[in-house]
Amino acid sequence: MTAPLIEFRNVSKRFGSLTVLDRITLQIYEAEATTIIGLSGSGKSVLLKHIIGLLKPDEGEILYKGKALSELDKSEMSNYYAQISYMFQGNALFDSMTVYDNIALPLVEKTRLKKKEINRRVMARIEQSELIDAAEKYPSELSGGMQKRVALARALVTDPKIVLFDEPTTGQDPVRKNIILSMIAEYQRKFGFTAIMVSHAIPDVYFISNRILALYDHKIVFQGTPEELEDFEHPFKEEVIHSLEGLKEELTGLYSRRQFKIRYYNELKRKPFQEPYVIAVFSILDLELLSEHFGHETVQVMIRCMGRYIDDHFGSAGGFSNRYGTNEFVTMLPYSDLAEAEEILNNFVEDIQNRGVRDICEMTQEQPSFEDGFTLIVMAGLEQGQQDTTIDAVVNSARNNIREIARLRFGKSEAGNEKISS
Repeated sequence: MTAPLIEFRNVSKRFGSLTVLDRITLQIYEAEATTIIGLSGSGKSVLLKHIIGLLKPDEGEILYKGKALSELDKSEMSNYYAQISYMFQGNALFDSMTVYDNIALPLVEKTRLKKKEINRRVMARIEQSELIDAAEKYPSELSGGMQKRVALARALVTDPKIVLFDEPTTGQDPVRKNIILSMIAEYQRKFGFTAIMVSHAIPDVYFISNRILALYDHKIVFQGTPEELEDFEHPFKEEVIHSLEGLKEELTGLYSRRQFKIRYYNELKRKPFQEPYVIAVFSILDLELLSEHFGHETVQVMIRCMGRYIDDHFGSAGGFSNRYGTNEFVTMLPYSDLAEAEEILNNFVEDIQNRGVRDICEMTQEQPSFEDGFTLIVMAGLEQGQQDTTIDAVVNSARNNIREIARLRFGKSEAGNEKISS
C-alpha cells in the first residue's frame, strides 16, 4: 500500500484540563481528498492546526513522508510549510483590500516574485474562479458565495501541494454549498493537490472525498472510503450519520446513498430469487469544461434539474434514484427486465427532447441562468441484475454499457436538441 503523506501517531492535545485530541492515529494520502467529520467542537479545527504547525502535540508524533516533523531541520521544515495553504472557516479576507490584493497577498508576503509574475498568477486564479468583474471590488461588496471563491483563489495562488479547508461551506445555503464543494473537487482534480477538509455536514463528503476520517469523543473512530462509512456501526452514527438523510432535500432531492442501498436490499427481499431488476446509470459529460465556460452555479442547477427529473420519470415505473457523484445518478428499476428498461429509457429521452429544459426546470422548481451555447450531454447505461449479484457489481456493469443518449442545448433558443439513436 502507498505510504501516507501525513501521519498522526498517538497524538494528544490538551488545553489545561480539557483533552481535545486523545491519542489519535490517522493517515492522509497524497493527491487525495480527505474529509475529517465530527460534531461541532469535536476538535476538527484543532487537528488541522497541528498539520499546518499552528499547534504542536503534547504527546505523539506527526510525520510527513515518513519523517517526524520534530526531526526536520530548519530547511526541511520551511519546505514543508511552503507546500501548505489554508482556507479559513470565516474566509479571513481583509476588508481594506480589493479582491485582487487579497488573492495576491500570499505571493507578496511569502515570495520574491516580480510584480509581473505575481500579476500573471493572480489573474489566472481570478479567471479560473470567475471573479474578473469583482477584481477591483472589496469583500464587503460581494455575496457570501463570491467571498468563498476569493478565499479559495487565494488559497490556491501559491500552487500548494496541500490545501486545508476549515468548514468551507459554513453559513452557505444548499445551492451555494454544492457550488463550493464542486469547485474544490474540480480544482483538486485539475491541480492534483492533496485536499484535507473538516466538516460537520455529512452530505458534503460523499461527492468530493476519497477518504473519510471520523472524529468522535476526542478519538479517530473511523478511517476509510465513503462507501465503507455507510456500513460503519458505532454510536457516532446515531449522532452524526443521520444528517445523511438531509441529503434528499438539501442537495439533490434524491435518496442518500445509504437510503438507496437500504431500499435496494429491501426490494430484493420482496422479489422471487430469479426475477431480474435493472440498474440505470446516468452521467453528464464534460462537467469541468461546462463549469469553466458557464459557471459552477449554472451547471449545478442543471444537474439538480436532471437528477430530479430522472427520479420523477423513472419513479412512475416504480424506480428510485440516488446521486452517486458530482455528475452521476443511479436508478433502480426493481420490477423491470432489460427490454422494458430500454423502452422506459427511450421514453425518457423522447420526453426531455419534447419538453425542453426550461419546462423541466420549472417542474423541478429550479431557475438556472441560461446562456447561449450551453449543451448538456446526457449519458446512460443499463444492466440487469438478480439477487445473487451485488449492487456495486451491477452499477459497474451499467457504467461499462454507458452511451450518449441526448444533447440538450440551452439558451435563448432551445431548438436543435438531439436524441442519439441506440
